Amino acid sequence: MIRNSLLGGLWVALLAACSTAPLHTSTPPAPAPKTAADAILQEAWVSEPVPGDELDSLVAWPTEDGRVWLIATAKATHHLALYDADTGQRLRTVGGPGTAVGQFNRPNGIAVFGDLLFVAERDNHRVQAFRLPEFAPLGAFGADVLRSPYGLWVHEPAPGVLELFVTDSFMADFRTMTLPPMAELAGRVKRFQVRIEDGGKLETRLLGQFGDTGAAGALRMVESIAGDPAHGRLLIAEEDRRVGSTLRDYTLAGHYNGRSLATFDADAEGIALWACSAEHGYWVAVDQLTPTRFRVFDRATLAPAGVFSGKVTSNTDGETVYAMPTPRFPAGALFALHNDVSLAAFDLRDIARALDLKGDCPR
Repeated sequence: MIRNSLLGGLWVALLAACSTAPLHTSTPPAPAPKTAADAILQEAWVSEPVPGDELDSLVAWPTEDGRVWLIATAKATHHLALYDADTGQRLRTVGGPGTAVGQFNRPNGIAVFGDLLFVAERDNHRVQAFRLPEFAPLGAFGADVLRSPYGLWVHEPAPGVLELFVTDSFMADFRTMTLPPMAELAGRVKRFQVRIEDGGKLETRLLGQFGDTGAAGALRMVESIAGDPAHGRLLIAEEDRRVGSTLRDYTLAGHYNGRSLATFDADAEGIALWACSAEHGYWVAVDQLTPTRFRVFDRATLAPAGVFSGKVTSNTDGETVYAMPTPRFPAGALFALHNDVSLAAFDLRDIARALDLKGDCPR
């Protein structure tokens, strides 16, 4: 019942040491950029701003008539916003504020697999599932275990069975950004099994939760998460600049690999996999600055491959790579949020040429 995904590259120190006492401090303002961009690229388009939406995360989805939709979560207005990927034109919105199925309360993370769409809602403490293209609600789950869900990533470990990872960035006190005791960080990521039974019935169950509780691998403040089954890897954004915002390298089973990437200048936000072939490609990660720094890493080794910025794009939260051809983008595109009010598009060929990327990625 799950349509095979066509999304190619889509596959969303203040340490407590050994103490269990919570930490008390607030997140500092974003610093000035330290990392120079290797290239500054012209965006293919930037959509018309819609003030007040507070756009957060997005996915790309190919329609049966040959178009590609971009579906973005709007936290402040509690809906989903649809855009045309080739033009940036805003098409319509879905949902609205509320607690019923099909309504939202601060939607954040979003993920798609085939014709199934998943949306995390921070303030309804749940994940909703929808059938595309109708956005038909299939149900909600996780409210019994999720406290503050943010990021989502989904894959298919067995035919017809999905595994959904949900980051849960609960705090001891959100007002002061006081972290919970380190022991509680073992529940930073929840894993759910998802099936769609005959007749469209949604069946889910909690498989477990994980998060390292050591100083080096702990997930103190988390949002974005993305995975790469070909390399058995999860990259999880650690946003706490008090200890250094970065990406932490975990296995698909939830074990910290003992490696984090170099510290970002600001918040590590969106993470997208640019899969150029079955095993090769690049990771693109957001360093949330003005302008946004997009940090590119080798897919297999995580070695830095370059940094680029757009001429306009700033303060980015979510991003997604669509590495399939469209009429406007023959080799696909990177789509990113801009200042909470717009979307921006970058041709993947421009990125590959500007950073002199090697391997199988089209140039």
